[in-house]
Amino acid sequence: LLSVEGKKMTTRNNIIGKIDWALLLMYIALVVIGVSTIYAAAYNENNPSLFDLSQHYGKQLLFAGVSIFLGLVIMLIDAKFFNAFAYVIYGLSILTLLYVLVAGSTIAGSKSWIQIGGFSFQPSEFAKFGTALAVAHYLGDINTDFSKLKTQMKAYALVLLPMMLVLMQGDAGSALVFLVFILVFYREGMSGKILLIGLGTVVLFLLTLYFSKWYVLIGLAAVFAILMFFIERNKKNIWKLIAIFSVAAVMVFSVDFFFYKVLKQHQRTRINIILGVEKDIYGVGYNLHQSKIAIGSGGFSGKGYMQGTMTKYNFVPEQHTDFIFCTIGEEFGFVGSFVLLSLYLAFLIRIIWLAERQRSSFSRIYGYAIASIIFFHLFVNIGMTIGLMPVIGIPLPFMSYGGTSLLMFSLMFFVFLKQDANRMNIL
Repeated sequence: LLSVEGKKMTTRNNIIGKIDWALLLMYIALVVIGVSTIYAAAYNENNPSLFDLSQHYGKQLLFAGVSIFLGLVIMLIDAKFFNAFAYVIYGLSILTLLYVLVAGSTIAGSKSWIQIGGFSFQPSEFAKFGTALAVAHYLGDINTDFSKLKTQMKAYALVLLPMMLVLMQGDAGSALVFLVFILVFYREGMSGKILLIGLGTVVLFLLTLYFSKWYVLIGLAAVFAILMFFIERNKKNIWKLIAIFSVAAVMVFSVDFFFYKVLKQHQRTRINIILGVEKDIYGVGYNLHQSKIAIGSGGFSGKGYMQGTMTKYNFVPEQHTDFIFCTIGEEFGFVGSFVLLSLYLAFLIRIIWLAERQRSSFSRIYGYAIASIIFFHLFVNIGMTIGLMPVIGIPLPFMSYGGTSLLMFSLMFFVFLKQDANRMNIL
């Protein structure tokens, strides 16, 4: 018995000693800042207690505690569990997405929630975790060669399946998050040409919306004419340029169909507002307009914690969820915003650095997957609050109010922390 207890104590000490405390402390800092900011954004003077579970801040504090407990459980689970059961977890996430399509609840215009008593669960958040595990398991196999087209098609399919199911729920914002797995594929050997094609498609789409399609075509023709002077003018290269120009031209003429036939009216309006094509400060553009005022009013050092007038009087709708960054901008100004962004940047850099030192391909790929997901949420969420991105309704990691979001981001984080703590046990 003493021998067994001694081994248990040794195991616990090994786990504690191998945890990357710098990364864990950054996670805790983000969660604490998140709960504090939600308290300021959703403060109710009739229910001022932070522990009041009838208020948003009380519920978020509860979910923060559950997240920490979940983290402790994960640290005690065998690290091999998540690799071994990656496809099982992925399969469960797909089943929950299918269930939502049949019996889900509609909240904020999208049928993407499962109601269990007074608790709402969003399966798309769980699907991000499941997809990260499945991609890491598949590409982490020693027999998997990403340079082969067959391997690439299977990897893309793992991502496209949940993405399409989420899109069918009417949640375009969450569906777009899955596109960020392209960064993981690039790290694992995908050609950089695919990234350039994706970037070029977005640029062409925006240019065609802002300018006449004929002007865009003339501009493309001028670019390709200039390229002719810098390439070796042989038959192969000339036909390659002609083919690329033809595809680009088809894309330009396809923009109207996609914009008017595929996107919904509120999505078109949000894109037009970002491009400056139209203004709707009392309608679809109201949140963005108020958000920019709130952030701008914070100035250099802000108005002080819980002193923000835009926050206090609820001028910004959904400020405790998708627009939580407004509270930081107004109450702590440029300085506070810079500190928060620096913390996020350090957090992401630390994850990538740890991912690169992993002995297991599964752990490395999984680390890149969660770093990419967090980066996308961070970039889009803050971008939409300051008018650089359309408002698509995705939360700020560890900060925005929402139990599902906090639990799933914490789950993804602690699984990676466990993988890193176990890296020395892998030969």
